[in-house]
Amino acid sequence: MTGHMAGNNGLLAALETLRRQLDHDLFPLAIGDVASHRRALKELRGQLDDYLLPRVAAMDAPLLAVVGGSTGAGKSTLVNSLACADVAEPGVLRPTTLAPTLVANPADEAWFTRQNVLPGLSRTTGRGRGEPGTLRIVTADTLPPGLALLDAPDIDSVVTANREIAAQLLAAADLWLFVTTAARYADEVPWGFLRSARERSTALAVVLDRVPPEALEPVTAHLTRLLDANGLAGTPLFSVPEVALPEENARLPEEAVRAVRGWLAEIAADAHTRAQVVRRTLSGALDSIATRVPALADEADRQRAGVADLLLSVESAYGAAMATFDDGIRDGSLLRGEVLTRWQDFIGTGDLMRSLESRIGWLRERIVSVFMGTPPPDTRLKVALETGVESLIRSAADAAAERALEAWSGMPAGRDVIERAGAVAAGRLGRASSTLPDRAASTVRGWQAYVLDLVAKEGAEKRTTARLASFSLNGAGLLLMLLVFSSTGGLTGIEVGIAGGTSVLSQKLLEAVFGDQAVRTLTQAARENLQERVRALLEEEAGRFTSLLDGVGPPEEISADLRRAAQAVRDYRGDIDRPAPAAAASWEVDAPAAGGAAPAPSYPVDMP
Repeated sequence: MTGHMAGNNGLLAALETLRRQLDHDLFPLAIGDVASHRRALKELRGQLDDYLLPRVAAMDAPLLAVVGGSTGAGKSTLVNSLACADVAEPGVLRPTTLAPTLVANPADEAWFTRQNVLPGLSRTTGRGRGEPGTLRIVTADTLPPGLALLDAPDIDSVVTANREIAAQLLAAADLWLFVTTAARYADEVPWGFLRSARERSTALAVVLDRVPPEALEPVTAHLTRLLDANGLAGTPLFSVPEVALPEENARLPEEAVRAVRGWLAEIAADAHTRAQVVRRTLSGALDSIATRVPALADEADRQRAGVADLLLSVESAYGAAMATFDDGIRDGSLLRGEVLTRWQDFIGTGDLMRSLESRIGWLRERIVSVFMGTPPPDTRLKVALETGVESLIRSAADAAAERALEAWSGMPAGRDVIERAGAVAAGRLGRASSTLPDRAASTVRGWQAYVLDLVAKEGAEKRTTARLASFSLNGAGLLLMLLVFSSTGGLTGIEVGIAGGTSVLSQKLLEAVFGDQAVRTLTQAARENLQERVRALLEEEAGRFTSLLDGVGPPEEISADLRRAAQAVRDYRGDIDRPAPAAAASWEVDAPAAGGAAPAPSYPVDMP
């Protein structure tokens, strides 16, 4: 490891930490302009992998100049002409460049074949057209050491994959050699890339290709004005005249590209100039992290808030269902209909309720005789209560499912989750689960068993044992269940209506056995136990929605971690400005010996 690389350890570690944070799926839901956020995340990951990490690890590695531009601009022909070798594959068919071609001096080949730069692209070597998705590496000893040229696909290609790889390659470049033509230099697509180079302070030069002699002066002047107007004043601009080539794969005449080749050769030959170019582009990429990463963190916060909103809507829907159930067991509605009929059968006569207020003592004796004689039809009353409670649970669960699905369908993030769940699953979400009836029945039976156990434990006390012996355990338990479905846990008067009378009767009978305070305590305990069981059941139903959000959304601390990582990059940003010590280049370890440098041109190199 060279001293310069060691000096960048803090920055390198900060970038590696940032890269790990970006591995998370930050934008899983359709919230806001999620497509652009995902694209920005992908671009930042790619730039870290393809450029920032390898470049910071080896500041003295060869400079990579990416030759990019529009369809038919003559990029491949220019690369061949600059390298003085037939390394790229020009042609009339579009797109011509299917696989990017990187040409380097043999002394620099090891750096690029070891996948330091663009590690996601598999390498091929040798002549011929490379396969799409690969990086073809060829060498040419006519290209000066310290500089590599990369022939990129068209930025406006009709093939989406080609446009994406072109953008990826430009983000991995130390220097852009942007090629346009006299006919297309004002097109919007190239200017979008040029403005991006300005925003990120990327080292840039523009080659105006195929310029007719009569148009050279006006077109060059106009392009210069456009560069100035777009904040790119001072950008090196080279003009290549339109020439008739003898054959399709011919190179441009030496005099046509002499200025461009000389400018590149001077950069390659002078370590200080090369370092200036690298630092300029690297600085711009590092500085962009200060805005790009916090913006991603903000959007990750929105994603987490979106997940929270979805969870809240489910909680609200099933909370309302629980409130509906509570109202249903308190408003006396369960004490009507079938339950009332079975209650009358259970007591033995409906006339007893009407005489309760004036003849409570006689009523108690009559009830005792009923219990001591032929067993009453308590089973049918128990089943009627069970059926009524089950129906109330199912109705509440159905309403909650419908409400939750409607809420999700009204939110882009919710629609996204529903769509990913599939049409069949989405259809089932709008109603209670198919297993709810069985689980509701089991829940109610479990509660009834709890009530009987509650009565048995209360009756085990000496003071109540004798009195409870006058009733069956099932009978006392049923009376307590009926009290749960009245408006309060202990009534103090006779309610108006038959259902109210049923509750009063149940209460008075139980008070005769346990006392009024005990009855209130038992009723409250029985009601709370039923509520807990139904609440757990509804939470299981809500889980059909919330389970779709398991693992969805960024981790809780990711936004703060991203901001800290971006701050760490800013803190170590100054490391790259320290001059490199005079030492062997770190990337040259185990690499072939470098060849001789090309002679430097006599004119200065001005970078914007």
